[in-house]
Amino acid sequence: METPWQRLPTDLGPAMRPRLPATVDAIAVAVEDTAAEAAGSAKFARDVRNAVRVALDRFLDLAGTAEPALPPPIREVFVALGAAEARDDRGPEMLLGALRTAARLMLRTASESLAARRPVTVDELIDLADATSAYADELAAACTDGLARQLREQAGEGDRRRRQVADLLLRGGAPPEVARDAAAGIGWPVLDAVVPVLLPPDQARDARFRFGADGVVAERGRDAVLLLRSGPRAERAALTEALQGREAVVGPALAWAEVPEAVRLAERTAELIKAGQEPIFADDHFAALALRGETGALAVLSARRLAPLTGLRASQREQLLVTLESWLRHWGSRTSVAAELFVHPQTVSYRLNRLRDLLGDDLDDPDARFELLLVLAYRARPTSI
Repeated sequence: METPWQRLPTDLGPAMRPRLPATVDAIAVAVEDTAAEAAGSAKFARDVRNAVRVALDRFLDLAGTAEPALPPPIREVFVALGAAEARDDRGPEMLLGALRTAARLMLRTASESLAARRPVTVDELIDLADATSAYADELAAACTDGLARQLREQAGEGDRRRRQVADLLLRGGAPPEVARDAAAGIGWPVLDAVVPVLLPPDQARDARFRFGADGVVAERGRDAVLLLRSGPRAERAALTEALQGREAVVGPALAWAEVPEAVRLAERTAELIKAGQEPIFADDHFAALALRGETGALAVLSARRLAPLTGLRASQREQLLVTLESWLRHWGSRTSVAAELFVHPQTVSYRLNRLRDLLGDDLDDPDARFELLLVLAYRARPTSI
């Protein structure tokens, strides 16, 4: 099969080679001017200049031959150029634009070089245009091949790192510096709270795609565990929408070091309630889990319900908690609370006003009141204060 450069005049090489250094400079400068994203990169400039020189040398060698455009050593130069673009997080657009610029300048220089020696026919100009275009296509194919190879390699390395983070968090006990370095390796600048989501095993791939950089997925045979870093996509409203119809069970948002406990609470919730079209949130079932002896659920429930009191002095906090427990058990009777605690009713009123400032509407919410009573019932309290 005839190649486009087979029709090129054999005197193209002798005509153009004296102009080769100047042509390399002109094309390299033009390419750098069009590649705004890589402006100022000494490595990019060096790589481009080398690639232009190699490409022009090879093009002149091809004139009048039926040889393939790029033998392996030369093709590898452009494969490497494409791979370098991928490593610098750039797509193929800049390289392809640079090759179009180079092809135009190469055609202009080739035609001017021949015209300086002898008359050039229209057919020769057409052949030159066909050959430079076909040659640029070969260069572009090599560059995009290198870019694609590098992206596949990076994706494989990225997948390996993400699996490593998932395994590390699920296993627990990792030193903080190890966990944070691993998280940074997948683009998580901060390792804070993590939300686990249990999914059917056949949804692992979809979860990886759907949650992208915000989550890592571990496949465990019986299920898949999506671990979401804290952020907008891990909030309840976003998860409710994203997990519709996926038989998902969402565990509590706990510190990264407590992921094994968060996953276990999600598993206990799944045992308690069958997942369906609507996602199940473990947060809604801590009281039920605690009543079944799940101390982990009780610990999380205690931390959350009593969080507004954590900034108080220990003695003040204890007074308020004892008062709150008595008030809940006595259905809000201040007289009964005062009698039980051996304090004046006005003291009870003062403490309750303080509790209302701290706990707000929780004191009027039946579910919150029940959970507070459940939490306080497990505390060892003195007989009087």
